[in-house]
Amino acid sequence: MSDTVADTGGETILPAEEPNVAAHAAPVKVQGRQLASKWAKTKALLSHPRIAPHIPPTRMYNEENLKSMLKTHGMVVIKPVRGGGGHGVIKVSAEGGGYSYTQHMKTHRFSSFAALGRALDSKRNGRKYLIQKGIWLATVGGRPIDYRVKYVKEGGRWKYRSMVGRVARPGLFVTNLCQGGTMLTAAQGISRSFSKSMVKSKKREMRKLTELSTHVLTSRFPGLSQFGFDYGIDKNGKIWIFEVNTRPQ
Repeated sequence: MSDTVADTGGETILPAEEPNVAAHAAPVKVQGRQLASKWAKTKALLSHPRIAPHIPPTRMYNEENLKSMLKTHGMVVIKPVRGGGGHGVIKVSAEGGGYSYTQHMKTHRFSSFAALGRALDSKRNGRKYLIQKGIWLATVGGRPIDYRVKYVKEGGRWKYRSMVGRVARPGLFVTNLCQGGTMLTAAQGISRSFSKSMVKSKKREMRKLTELSTHVLTSRFPGLSQFGFDYGIDKNGKIWIFEVNTRPQ
């Protein structure tokens, strides 16, 4: 992983010095229940009226749902119900009467929905997938940035382990560090993609969503004791919850 992120203005982002970055890199050793299904966690969060507006429209994958969501949103992301690290995540778009999907740095185009469906069936290889509305994220140096918040229960109390930004590797839309993304502090990410004046309010909003979501998830699934919340902030400044991991890396 690179220590800096090149900006189109010729500047660089220096390695972050906030303690939460070092804490993020350290493995979480807290033991407890794990819940692999993204769909189960998403449904639980959608049940709460204050959290639901921050969840992108999400459905289980089938061709009918894919066609409907592409018609409504134009661009969606499909991802395995189980798994992490950005593996298997595919961006799908409807454009100019045709369709395309992008994975890694390759885009494949199709003249018909049927051809797109066959190609995606091959990529899914029988695995269950989710479809989620695509969000146009704020960027740093033209690269999408999102945020990972680690929240763990230690000694009977919930504590923040880290809150960091992750900038996508050039040419990719996924930000995962294992996919070449670069880590920086949340404050750096927010100030560089918006302004310094927004840092406190956006971090506060992510904390409130984290604590409320933790209450919902632990009430629905007792025994969970560690979370990795993946947040995005779109170009208009709205915060979205993309998914919640119960074995955060």
